Amino acid sequence: SFFLEFLESFYIKYGSFIPLSESDVLEHLKKTSSSDLSSSEVDIKAEMSRYRAGLASAPVAGFMVTYNKHNLRLEDLSTLEDQNWLNDQIINMYGELIMDVAEQKIHFLLELYHHQLVAKGYDGVKRWTKKVDLFSKWLLLIPIHLEIHWSLIAITMATKTISYYDSQGIVFRHTTNNIMKYLQSEAREKKQAAFQKGWKIAIIKGIPQQKNDSDCGVFVLEYCRRLSVKQPLLFSQNNMPQIRKRIYKELCDRRLND
Repeated sequence: SFFLEFLESFYIKYGSFIPLSESDVLEHLKKTSSSDLSSSEVDIKAEMSRYRAGLASAPVAGFMVTYNKHNLRLEDLSTLEDQNWLNDQIINMYGELIMDVAEQKIHFLLELYHHQLVAKGYDGVKRWTKKVDLFSKWLLLIPIHLEIHWSLIAITMATKTISYYDSQGIVFRHTTNNIMKYLQSEAREKKQAAFQKGWKIAIIKGIPQQKNDSDCGVFVLEYCRRLSVKQPLLFSQNNMPQIRKRIYKELCDRRLND
């Protein structure tokens, strides 16, 4: 049936059914059938489980998403399922998508960068921005991974503000200080006198908080996405399942959905 064709094409495009929501199915049915939906709604779940069983839910072999030197395998994408912890690859590639939408106005520093900064100091990371003028950017986004927790540092260049966003309200003060020292060193290196002093640190309160131990990475990506398009941080723990599905699709589509 046309419905099976839809499931099959979805499966090939996204490598699995993890990002499939009932609204996708209903949307597809609206497009393709003029008949009243209510009669077919009952069958959706049954059809899906039949199709899944038919595939023995084997993931698409060798499935991979490639974008700007990033490769995502199914095992990376499957960290977006249910309550899994997101891995670095997901965080880093999503950062690339955000940078592309922002057309050079935003710079996203890979998760690994902060580790290197802590381990090796400024000299260990200065080559990362050799070709980038950080101080001409509007916003700098730095995801921070400490032990098993993700948080976010966002730097607004116009006001020289280093803002700290954490979905569990934890504050790692040394992190903001590290970043401030880094920016001062970078300003010296790039001969940007105006940015060698006058930095402020802001711990952002009253932002959406997680109610479990597994969604910190998703919160960080949603903070990033909304800050990058100047949208208010209006979402909550309840939105996590939809946001996870949306991020999965955006990564496979290689662009942010409106």
